[in-house]
Amino acid sequence: MSYLDNIRTFVRVYELGSMSAAARDLRISPAVTSARISQLEGHLSVRLFQRTTRSLTPTEQGRAFYGGACEILESVANAETQVVNITENPKGALYVAAPLGVGRRLIAPHVPDFLALYPEITLRLRLTDRKFDLTTEGLDLAFFLGEPEDSNLRIRKIADVERILCASPDYVRAHGNPASGDELIAGNHECLNLRFPGASEFQWPLMTEDGPKKFRVQGRYESDDGDVLTDWALSGNGIAMKPVFEVADHLNAGRLVAVAPLTPPTPIQMACLFTHRRRQDPKTRLFMDFVVDRISAVVRGDQDPR
Repeated sequence: MSYLDNIRTFVRVYELGSMSAAARDLRISPAVTSARISQLEGHLSVRLFQRTTRSLTPTEQGRAFYGGACEILESVANAETQVVNITENPKGALYVAAPLGVGRRLIAPHVPDFLALYPEITLRLRLTDRKFDLTTEGLDLAFFLGEPEDSNLRIRKIADVERILCASPDYVRAHGNPASGDELIAGNHECLNLRFPGASEFQWPLMTEDGPKKFRVQGRYESDDGDVLTDWALSGNGIAMKPVFEVADHLNAGRLVAVAPLTPPTPIQMACLFTHRRRQDPKTRLFMDFVVDRISAVVRGDQDPR
């Protein structure tokens, strides 16, 4: 086992707080993970972690070593970047995350073309509607809807995404079509809500005559998967707030119709998130430029998502 591999393993164990989580992230066995940490501790003649059957916490020496270990890995990454820039032959694994709807409809269809251009790159695409942490999850790049909470991240805006309140014709026939957010609330309509960890209430930002206003909505249906909300809306179970590109086919076919037309949702930003160091990686730059060039028109609504 190389000393550098041991350092990489230590950093992931430190960041994830778990041997097993680090093993899954690095795609190695827990036994190899443990052996690398033990080998590193033997080389340094210190204990880097306090281990019990239920917990793993860094020692004082482990906390001190972490900063230097990150600097070592960053220096190696920078050196590799210089070599790749010279050879113009990007290679290695690229870890990308995106919301489910964005990933399935906008990102995944372009991956084969990208990998055909760069056959020595391996792309790991993780799709989830939950919030993700680029550092702890080892991500190179993340596509994002909304505003990032971490101000230390770099951001590249792609476009402002138009959203729509929509429901099935059956729902509208049974419950009526509220003309505005006020009627939506007053009519006790069933609102289909996207659940984020830690969210205590659901508020839909709608554009009124007086400007943007948040409406606190109620509903018995909630999920952390945006596509589930679309399926519920199609089945006549309520009203969903969706990016237009995600439901364009259903709107065009009449399976969904717009509701509350006097107070449409405010647009939401779509962007790429990355750390400063990741931005210097040619793989990250290449994939970001490639995808953004292909999806910008669709996201803005200038082009059919198909």
